[in-house]
Amino acid sequence: MKVQFGAKITKNEVEKFKQSPNWKKDKFENLVETTMAINLKTLPKIIYKQFFEKKNRAPKEELPIIPLDITSFLSTTNQAKFIWYGHSVILMRMNHKTILIDPMFGNNAAPISPFPIKRFSSNTLHLIDTFPPIDLVLLSHDHYDHLDYESIQKLLPKVKKYYVALGVSRHLEKWGVDKKDITEFDWWDEIIDTNLKITFTPTRHFSGRGLTDRAKSLWGGWTLKSNNENIWFSGDSGYGDHFHEIGRRLGPFDFAFMECGQYNVNWHQIHMYPEESVQASIDAKVKNCMPVHWAGFALAQHTWTDPVERFRQKAIQENRLFCLPKIGAISTIETNTTAKWWQ
Repeated sequence: MKVQFGAKITKNEVEKFKQSPNWKKDKFENLVETTMAINLKTLPKIIYKQFFEKKNRAPKEELPIIPLDITSFLSTTNQAKFIWYGHSVILMRMNHKTILIDPMFGNNAAPISPFPIKRFSSNTLHLIDTFPPIDLVLLSHDHYDHLDYESIQKLLPKVKKYYVALGVSRHLEKWGVDKKDITEFDWWDEIIDTNLKITFTPTRHFSGRGLTDRAKSLWGGWTLKSNNENIWFSGDSGYGDHFHEIGRRLGPFDFAFMECGQYNVNWHQIHMYPEESVQASIDAKVKNCMPVHWAGFALAQHTWTDPVERFRQKAIQENRLFCLPKIGAISTIETNTTAKWWQ
């Protein structure tokens, strides 16, 4: 069980982190003041609601996943393709590369908690066996619902390299990933990888896998720009001015995966409401987008369909292009399927 925690921060890493403008005193900080303090008087009620009041917070039946058509997925095309596997997991084919973002395929988003948070779909770890070789894994931050020990173990023989948030490498190294295959990114760091420009973008969030490592690694999103397309993975984030800055520096974007789900009034500064997710896509100059960070786990007290229903309503109201693909469906940046499949 302890292996799930990952690795502890070392003195050498602290010295390295001190070179980052985002490391202040003894931790990483957001670009704007962000608090997550919850009143101790209300904490028992929050915990009770989280683990015991579960009406409509999960689907009545397990969510099916469309089997991978690997031939179709790997077929040569000038247009990026992607598959969403629920929550924030994206398998992408872009610029002749197979890219996997935040590969949490495990069945429990709280593996160190006495109360498990089960996935809405079953046998998702086995999906990895059906995947082609992975050229690149992108990791936005080290929370359990984005970075999973069991998933990394199954991916080890398939993945060529990892691009990760600053500080996340130590977990991968402890779990068996060769250090030479990992590149860490601070906010706005970029790399040209075979005609694909990849940039790590700021978010308003936090990190940590235990009681003593909060904000000891960074958090963020990713942009991927080829000669033909510009795609953005927003990463977990509260709303803020950084969305305008991302659009100004790196936009406009043809497509974006927008964080949308697991929000609550008590932690609104680190997770957007669905209406804010749509607004963030407008701020960042996104042409077409889809909500992610839902349909995987019940990590907040809203119903499991609340994120997508509110996102859909706001996008229609703002006359925005958006898509709502089924889990496992092969889509492109021009996909605009908006049917309510979850019903």
